[in-house]
Amino acid sequence: MGLLEFNKLPINTLVGADWKTFKAVTSGREIDEAYKGKYRLTKAVCRLLSPLAALQNKRYAKQLAGQTLEHDPVFILGHWRSGTTFVHNVLSCDSHFGYNTTYQTVFPHLMMWGQPFFKKNMSWLMPDKRPTDNMELAVDLPQEEEFALANMMPYTYYNFWFLPQYQQEYADKYLLFNDITEAELKVFEEVFTKLIKISLWNTGGSQFLSKNPPHTGRVKELVKMFPNAKFIYLMRNPYTVFESTRSFFTNTIQPLKLQDITNERLEENILSIYAKLYHKYEADKKFIPECNLIEVKFEDFEADAMAMTEEIYRSLSIPGFAEAHGVIGKYVGGKKGYKKNKYTYDDRTIRLVEENWDFALKQWDYKL
Repeated sequence: MGLLEFNKLPINTLVGADWKTFKAVTSGREIDEAYKGKYRLTKAVCRLLSPLAALQNKRYAKQLAGQTLEHDPVFILGHWRSGTTFVHNVLSCDSHFGYNTTYQTVFPHLMMWGQPFFKKNMSWLMPDKRPTDNMELAVDLPQEEEFALANMMPYTYYNFWFLPQYQQEYADKYLLFNDITEAELKVFEEVFTKLIKISLWNTGGSQFLSKNPPHTGRVKELVKMFPNAKFIYLMRNPYTVFESTRSFFTNTIQPLKLQDITNERLEENILSIYAKLYHKYEADKKFIPECNLIEVKFEDFEADAMAMTEEIYRSLSIPGFAEAHGVIGKYVGGKKGYKKNKYTYDDRTIRLVEENWDFALKQWDYKL
């Protein structure tokens, strides 16, 4: 059990940003009175740590910047709460994969210098379970990379965790890349490539394994960057996704936000952005070569994770399943007693999902 409770954190994850990114994210944005103390403390720690980023940049330029990636990444896509974390954890058992770690999401600039010291302190302070679903948290476990990207550049969707009043704006520009400029896209490409190289160096992998729901809206750009990348798209019962996302966002945003947002508006945003993300993926998946995409219902994966993992390897021509079979089986077997959240759908939830996400219910054939 960590020293601090997640919902009582005195700072937010922008402490790990470089100073230029922190200023770009917060400049011109109103900080609500109730969060000015958290903002000031986060700002002070960020400014204190930010000069250390230069040490990593120097090492990165010397050791990694000029290296080419041996393999294009494998991307696990899907809306939040679609089972991407479990699939990510299963596949990351294969040692040929490298990934972004939980520590790296908060301190992406303290990877190639100072990591043992800062990681030890983060491990001591952080909770050992995710507050929304009791999934294990630890500094070296695989984690989605959007929080890391949010600390490395200002052009990410996850700015909404800090400034939720601008969630729709961030979604259109940095989740769907609808209004992003060429200069911003260039920064995204450079920063994401840097994150991948450092992640592989850190974990000793040869192929990057990405689990990042925001990438679901960036397929066209990702294929441009990595023409032979592999994509795993997860679908899940929309009734469950809605209930789970509403709970996840409502709880997770509490220690991160610097502005208030009502639960009603957050719910409206979830309903709207799910639809935008769904349609953007459906429009852009044609850019993925057919042999490089597999679409999976999470319920099927959950029912027989080993068989579905083998099918993913086979379908996408990912090598190494035989070598990783034992360690994957051990992980999957150890999760059989895991107690998931159970969801009940009241009449209002059913109505909201059917009125707003009927397209997904029909295409994927989900029923109550």
